[in-house]
Amino acid sequence: MKGEGAGIAAPSFNLTENAPRAVRRNEWGLLPIVRLMADGYGMMDFSLLGVRACCVVLAVLMAVGPVSAQAGAGTQAEAAQRPTSTPYSGDLSIFEYPDRDKKLQINRVMDLLGITTGKNVADIGAGSGWFTVRAARRVGPTGAVIAEDINSLAIEYIGKRVVRENLSNVRTVLGAPDDPRLPAGSVDAVLMLKVYHEIAHPVEAMKALRPALRPGAKVGIIDRNGSGADHGLKHAVVVKEMGEAGYKLVGTYDFTKADGQDYFLIFQVQ
Repeated sequence: MKGEGAGIAAPSFNLTENAPRAVRRNEWGLLPIVRLMADGYGMMDFSLLGVRACCVVLAVLMAVGPVSAQAGAGTQAEAAQRPTSTPYSGDLSIFEYPDRDKKLQINRVMDLLGITTGKNVADIGAGSGWFTVRAARRVGPTGAVIAEDINSLAIEYIGKRVVRENLSNVRTVLGAPDDPRLPAGSVDAVLMLKVYHEIAHPVEAMKALRPALRPGAKVGIIDRNGSGADHGLKHAVVVKEMGEAGYKLVGTYDFTKADGQDYFLIFQVQ
């Protein structure tokens, strides 16, 4: 690869035997000092040329230095990335147990997120669509629900489910680990139910979510405490990462513990 100094040829001085003390200009326009040695060979003092060369080298080092520093910083950031859990890809029916609505108090969750008739809602990491279908019934035909997941099988599963349950106000979106890929200005509320600990790049993903949020939109996270790798994440870590992504905590609840979830946090854009 060619840098800024690539392609610069070494200077030729064009000294001749017929003019032993004469000095011709080199290709850079410099006049090196020439002394004649006893053996007849010329010894040149490249003091001026040396200064020029040092300047070129210094400029190259200054240009390369910041790049190397940035690369090093990126490596350190990757090394410091916290553990995350492997996204669930098994039997989706495990999320469909009879008393889950009561244990999780899902109607209270939707009330706190402001999910009412006519609202647009995003179910991030929708899985089987358990929350999707409940939100769809809550917002009614004048509202809409976006069911997002990075698992194409889950997206297919939800697509079939909403047809079976005759819910025409649901659309599915196949997201990415660092971007849910929701349309800009599309939602009034978001819920991440037992999924935040699985997001591989949480700060990046939450930053990518922000353009999709309408003014005053609320983002809910329901999860349990853990290390990140054990399908749970400490409450304080979630708050810290959401802050880095540009959100503020506006509500903290623990009534979800009956369903094995330690906290329900609500955020809004700062």
